[in-house]
Amino acid sequence: MNYYLFLMQLFFVLLAIFLTWRAILYYRRMSLYKRLSKQELSAEWLETLEKIPHYRLLSKEAKERLRPKMLYFAAVKEFICVKCEVSEEMKAVISFYASLMVMGYDEPEPFEELDTILIYPHDVVVHGAHESGGVFSDGEMVLEGESAPGTLLVTWREARHEAYRHGCGNVIVHELAHLLDFEEGYADGTPPLDSDERKHWNNIFRRRYEELLDIVSKGREWGEYRFIGEYASTNEAEFFAVLSERFFQCPVSLEKHFPDLYKELKKFYRIDTAALFSALG
Repeated sequence: MNYYLFLMQLFFVLLAIFLTWRAILYYRRMSLYKRLSKQELSAEWLETLEKIPHYRLLSKEAKERLRPKMLYFAAVKEFICVKCEVSEEMKAVISFYASLMVMGYDEPEPFEELDTILIYPHDVVVHGAHESGGVFSDGEMVLEGESAPGTLLVTWREARHEAYRHGCGNVIVHELAHLLDFEEGYADGTPPLDSDERKHWNNIFRRRYEELLDIVSKGREWGEYRFIGEYASTNEAEFFAVLSERFFQCPVSLEKHFPDLYKELKKFYRIDTAALFSALG
């Protein structure tokens, strides 16, 4: 009896220590966020951000809403550049897109579970088996980005190019979407949603994904699915990541071709990108 009583007491002591540690960590983070919320963006950051079409199209109020999120993200994440030096330009671009993707949420810290951002100057070539449209092949594959719980990897040449030009692809958005998908412990193409939203989401996304998979595997006419592209057929996690790219990069076209998918993404991200970025198409 004394043994079980000891275990119970030990459990509650450890729980109290854990909760106290979490409270201290939360207080420190909120103190840092409060301090950074009074800080202005540097001239170097502003020069970089003005090159990004998304940033230029935002209202003054939206930019002000993103400012503390960006500064906090850059302050608490570890940026590591492999065979290069981390620049303020890198921090500004990546912090902007991370903050933009969660602009509709009240949480001060974008991607709380993300710890490390690995940046490679150029594309990374990997060897091994990979899948596309349900077909497995072996050989070299060019890697522009990768993500895993706690870690984001991007190649700077591609990330920088996509940030400054108008196009429907964005490796930063793509990999960050995977991290949102990972939040429940695994990536299945369904981000964190309540049960009713999840059911509705799955009905729409799974039907659209299966239609794309049927086009790729059976050689059918692409039609409107050409806008999404073959890579999205790799699996449902990639389908969500690619659709997230389209949602932020080409929102008007996504709403035109796939209004059902756009509506679900709009509800999840809590922003109307077609209205915010109508000039992007």
